[in-house]
Amino acid sequence: MKAGGLLRARLPASRGVTGEWLRNLPAALLSVVFPAGCRICEQPLTEATRIPICNDCLDSFRPITDAVCDKCGRPAAGADTSDAEAFVCPTCVNDEWGGYAFERVRSWAVYEGALVRAILLLKFENIDPLGKLFAGWLAQVAVDGGPAFEADVVVPVPLHRQRERERGYNQAALIAKPLAKRLGLPYKSVLLTRIRPRPDKHLLSYEERWESVRGAFATRPGSQVDNLRVLLVDDVVTSGATLDSCAKTLREAGARSVIGLTVARAILRNATERLR
Repeated sequence: MKAGGLLRARLPASRGVTGEWLRNLPAALLSVVFPAGCRICEQPLTEATRIPICNDCLDSFRPITDAVCDKCGRPAAGADTSDAEAFVCPTCVNDEWGGYAFERVRSWAVYEGALVRAILLLKFENIDPLGKLFAGWLAQVAVDGGPAFEADVVVPVPLHRQRERERGYNQAALIAKPLAKRLGLPYKSVLLTRIRPRPDKHLLSYEERWESVRGAFATRPGSQVDNLRVLLVDDVVTSGATLDSCAKTLREAGARSVIGLTVARAILRNATERLR
């Protein structure tokens, strides 16, 4: 009787061990799928996921929580944002240069550290689940933005056809398509096309960056753009030149408004420098 009682007492523990082993099985299989571990820090992946980045690296991404300029989305750390009116940075207030063609731009996080590596993985290695992860974060940015971020269509910033043919995909589309699905909006990659390629030079000066997108985009013949509110999606906003040029093209074709959403924002060293 005592032996039987002991056996019965041990059975639940045995089932618990089995259950724990089964729960850990996906992680064990994952070590075979991703033997090199995290693609950023190379630490072993401990959870079953199609995203080859560990939780520590994902947690290191720094979402933008400071107030931002209502127009260009520049973080406004240290600025006086106590007024009831939306904060607008000095650059956008003093827009002698003509102002931006987009209504506003928002980004999910600061372009630094592990997030830079993650975006490069998306950009050059076609990791589709990473695009879906970014889309989820941007969907929350759009929802948090309220009525000001209501749109009729989602459009990715296009690559030149030669660059897309070489790469095999457009990284902005890997974000924009699942974002459109999350927001319940039509996805229209065909509305906008790039007709001038980006210069082969890897690093562009400020002036070269602005010049490289001047007249670089066009709406496709037959595209229906009139009166549309366009949500324009890209991976990173660095100078703002690309989003501005795309928005100008869409507005000239009849779009009612253009709002930019990017995963990351590069923070300029000079807070008063124009985001061109």
